[in-house]
Amino acid sequence: MEADDVFTLLPLHLDPSSKSVSATGPISNALATELAALNTLHKSLKDIDGPAPPPPVPVNPKRSAAINKLRESGNTEFRKHNYTNAIHHYSIAIQAALGRPGWEPNGLVREEVHGLLANRAQAYMAQQMWAEGAVDAEASVEMKKVGNAKAWWRRGKCLLEMGRLEDADAWVGQSLEFEATEPDLVALREEIGKRLGKVV
Repeated sequence: MEADDVFTLLPLHLDPSSKSVSATGPISNALATELAALNTLHKSLKDIDGPAPPPPVPVNPKRSAAINKLRESGNTEFRKHNYTNAIHHYSIAIQAALGRPGWEPNGLVREEVHGLLANRAQAYMAQQMWAEGAVDAEASVEMKKVGNAKAWWRRGKCLLEMGRLEDADAWVGQSLEFEATEPDLVALREEIGKRLGKVV
């Protein structure tokens, strides 16, 4: 039997008034050190007046800078018509944004990811990868419904290009509830209506 497999029940005692933990009988130096550290931590937490202070840096600036750099690299590749490279940069940036620790603001993640997904949708569209573009544009809209007209339009356009006219019509109709005055969406609705034989 290895030493790790041995369980030793220690005679620990919790003082009801101070809540400090002690051991009765002979104890090792290691256990004494651990108990002293535990009691010191407990005392310091009890002495805090008011709520616990927030972490010193609530948002990691290095991660934010890396995400922005990846976004810009993706935009540069897109402008050069290197769409595969643009998708690669956007994908890494999306992973970095989604990998933020749980204590960082949820709104920051949504703001970063919705834009990156909309950009990647555009890069997919440039390669006529309509299904992939539609998925990313929809995910972008799920992250941010209002003020995200480009993502609404991109999914509508992808659905149109795939020949899913009824879905495209319903999608763009829904988008106009959020972006009623967006001219690109209005024009897309008219185009879909003509293809469906509707009077818009």
